[in-house]
Formats: sequence, structure tokens, C-alpha cells
Amino acid sequence: AGAVAKEILRSYSNCQIIAYVRQVQDICLPQDFNLDDVTLEQVEANIARCPHPETAQAMISRIDQIRRTGNSIGGVVECIARNVPAGLGSPVFDKLEADLAKACMSLPAAKGFEIGSGFSGVLLTGKEHNDEFYIDSHTGRTRTKSNRSGGIQGGISNGETIILRVAFKPTSTIGQLQNTVTRDGKETTLRGKGRHDPCVLPRACPMVDNMVALVLADALACHLAQCQLLPTEHADFNPLGVQLPPPQVLGASS
Repeated sequence: AGAVAKEILRSYSNCQIIAYVRQVQDICLPQDFNLDDVTLEQVEANIARCPHPETAQAMISRIDQIRRTGNSIGGVVECIARNVPAGLGSPVFDKLEADLAKACMSLPAAKGFEIGSGFSGVLLTGKEHNDEFYIDSHTGRTRTKSNRSGGIQGGISNGETIILRVAFKPTSTIGQLQNTVTRDGKETTLRGKGRHDPCVLPRACPMVDNMVALVLADALACHLAQCQLLPTEHADFNPLGVQLPPPQVLGASS
């Protein structure tokens, strides 16, 4: 389903969705890491699914260190969606960021969600945090000088890159002895057996980007159903501000 959703989004506006591991425990991507340059090839170049080679190696070493002790650790998956059409979502009951949060928080082990500046935005003033608008001289699009809102304002996509992060807790089942209670109400101890990941982050990346794709494809379908009931004077208008060929119907022959 996620692959179909991605193809729908790609055929409509060349939307690209990439998820990668941003943080494992206290090991995080550098502050100056440029999200605009991230590619899927970089993400899949290592088993940590981190697009920064030096950080990825540090993550792998930390995960292996924890694995040897029979313990587990958590971290953060970041997901970006480029070329998302402006106008998806609604201002009250079906806010786009609310739908994204619901989808991502439905994933196993997910414990936190933030978009754009997220919790760090509380350190800024309104003047510092506001995304000022300007007209792009190359495309004629109305854009923002910053993207602290993470591509969504007032519950509706604004055409900028959507940036969100999902926090995942350490795996519950570990190889160390833990206290628990049986169904009969008796205290006992438990040690996890079998194969269990010491860190779920690398596996979570495709889950996050597919959830994001499903939400965006659903929002696009709702938008088209609501806004294209009546003919418009500008049939070739594209909310991205770029003249694109009309979307192709999947499966249709040329």
C-alpha cells in the first residue's frame, strides 16, 4: 500500500519521501547536516540507515556495544517529504500534522512525534519562529524564508518540505533479568529469549516513510475530491507553482 501511495504522489507532483535514523541514544546527526541533500542511496548505504557515514559508524558501534550486554536502546527517525502540493489537509478537524502524528504514533514502539521546529521551537520568540513569505523569482511560487513550521501551517501543507521526527523507545524484550508478575498475580523474574533487535530504529525507517506516504496520498485524494467538483478557469494550475504535465492515470496506456 505504501508503494502504491508513493507512486501516486510521485506521478502527481514528483513527491519524494525519505526516512532515516537521525539519532540513536545520544548520538545524533551534526547540527549543520543539510536535509536538502539527503538521498535514499545514502540512507541505504549502511545498516544503521543514517545518511551521514561518520555518525552511522558511531551508531553501529553503540548498538553493537549495547547488544553484547543483552540490553537495548532507542532513538529518533526523521522523515522528509519533498514537493508536497500546497493545500493538503484542513484547518480544524483533519489537520495534516494531526493525521501524520496519528499514523506515526500508531507504529510499534513509537513514543513521541514532532514536526518542524518541534519542541525546540519553545526556545524562540514569535518573531524568530515565524516563517516569512516571499515570491520565488524562478518559479513564481509563494515560499517561506525558513521552514520552522515543517511544511505545514494551520493544518494545511504550504508547499515546503515536510519535516517530521518520531521517537522510538528501546526494545522491551531484552536478555537481562527483569522483575515481572504472572497472570496468577505472583512476582517472578523474566529473561527474554530468542532473536530481538537491540535497536528498532533501522527497521522503523521504512515503516515511517510508508505511513507518511499513505497519509499524504489520502490527503491528496480528499483534496482533489473536494476542490475539483466544479471546473476551474485555470485547469493547468499546479499548487507547486511549476508547470507540470497532467497527472497520468496509473495503468493507463499512452
